[in-house]
Amino acid sequence: MAYDREVDLLVVGTGAGALVAALRAARAGAEVLVVEKGALWGGTSATSGGGIWIPGSHLAAQAGHPDDLDEAFGYIRRLTAPNVTDEQIRAYVDHAHRMLEWVEREADVHYAALPYPDYYPETEGSREGYRTHLMPGEVDARTMDRAAFDTMQRASPAASLWGRINWKLAETHMVLFRPKGWMKVIVKVMAGYWLDIPQRLRSPRDRRLTLGTALLAQLRKALDRTGAEVWLESPLLGLIEEKGRVAGATVRHGGRELRIGARRGVILAAGGFERNAAMRAAHLPGARQPQASGSQVNNEGDALIAAQKLGAAVRNLDSAWWAPVFRIPGEDRGRLSTVERALPHSIIVNQAGRRYANEALSYHRFGEAMMAKSAPGAATDPSWLLFDGRYRARYPAGPVIPGFPDWMLSAAVRKVLVKAPTIEALAVKMKVDPAELRATVDRFNAMVAQGRDEDFGRGDAAYDRLYGDPRVAPNPTLGSLAKAPFYAIPIHLGDIGTNGGLVTDGTGRVLSEGGGAIPGLYAVGNLAASVMGYSYPGAGATLGPAMTFGWLAAADAVRANEPG
Repeated sequence: MAYDREVDLLVVGTGAGALVAALRAARAGAEVLVVEKGALWGGTSATSGGGIWIPGSHLAAQAGHPDDLDEAFGYIRRLTAPNVTDEQIRAYVDHAHRMLEWVEREADVHYAALPYPDYYPETEGSREGYRTHLMPGEVDARTMDRAAFDTMQRASPAASLWGRINWKLAETHMVLFRPKGWMKVIVKVMAGYWLDIPQRLRSPRDRRLTLGTALLAQLRKALDRTGAEVWLESPLLGLIEEKGRVAGATVRHGGRELRIGARRGVILAAGGFERNAAMRAAHLPGARQPQASGSQVNNEGDALIAAQKLGAAVRNLDSAWWAPVFRIPGEDRGRLSTVERALPHSIIVNQAGRRYANEALSYHRFGEAMMAKSAPGAATDPSWLLFDGRYRARYPAGPVIPGFPDWMLSAAVRKVLVKAPTIEALAVKMKVDPAELRATVDRFNAMVAQGRDEDFGRGDAAYDRLYGDPRVAPNPTLGSLAKAPFYAIPIHLGDIGTNGGLVTDGTGRVLSEGGGAIPGLYAVGNLAASVMGYSYPGAGATLGPAMTFGWLAAADAVRANEPG
């Protein structure tokens, strides 16, 4: 067949899984082309915290917390549905730590294993830390190609101050709980931003990259050094099948429809379908709104649909990485709620004014509770995050920032924030029964006085306490709602991406409905049905598998699909 361009490997998407795949193939000598649908590269990975969940890493061992791979396998196996194979789980557990070492060496990515608990502490094989890894440092964007930085996906508004100034996790903790020296941290971060005069004259973007943007910056720099090409505004139109194998794809680029030949295969890493309203209606009827997703706006399932046309099998299309989110008028995505729900002097209630879950659960598990507990007359989407005057003065509630008076909040935030001098008056504004809300608050306050949440066990688990206020005892997540004024802000059922998709094997090869591999076709990241099934074992269980299976798929493609 005639092609407009031929390469060894075509990678569709530019998130962490895509770039790791492209980098490994390029390092092996393959000619690689990466295509991105949007005008910005980096995918949802760039908007994330950049964390990866890696069992058995050398970094955990160096920190004095060696992991057991068989225990990790058992933990995932107990959490996942039977339709996830042992082969797939074992491939992840056995190779994730090897991928991490490779990325450190080849892309100068520096992670640290953290005392960050797994999300299911009640499940055998879970650990109270050191499987979640985060980049503690930062990357100076001046070390990047200027054009690559300018076209990089922006950090999430939930992970930056005013949507502009980037934070590291340690800095967030300092600002949140204000231990000794916290003001120096703020001054240093703010000064670094405002004193970058050349950038301030050019753009409001912060050249100090942290979290997901730091990871993507390092991967992109390493990829650029290989000579691999990255095309933006180049959506996938379809896959090309030749003599029983996927031999390339049709891509729109520069206003033209181009046929791209891929001698060694095509790796699909284009994200899920969470931004496709029709697909959400078909597969996620309880969460129809694309705007409630925290992911970037181009994830519309194009690659998933293209693969299905070739007979690819799918799994768990009714699944997503669920999350409670704040929705601010005018913003194109939901703001993930992680810290706010575990802080003292707050609760979450449904539309009947009643609590229905442990607010300090991981965001995926709380999102699952929002779906499971919703009922006529007591709907949970949206729910309400309630907090009192002490919370307002000390802690953030999404875009509601402490230290800034209410009148300084943006008009969009003031539009959704509710405030009143009493719980009963607040209930009226929330359109909730005042007596019911008063009873809920009184019961919660009584349990706070006893130091234990008898209804839902908030603060009992190590993960709950992770985001609690260490200054509050005996339970760092509990504090009464007693100081006026009182506030409420809607909290919606959202997600950070779908995680059901194409069925793959232990090397990322896409399987057909008949069960065999489709030659030349791979899928990784949220486009592939997650190795975690419906569960979310720990922080970084999205990027960890995306990068690992991207690494494995590239190795298989350049080795197994070589002509002849």
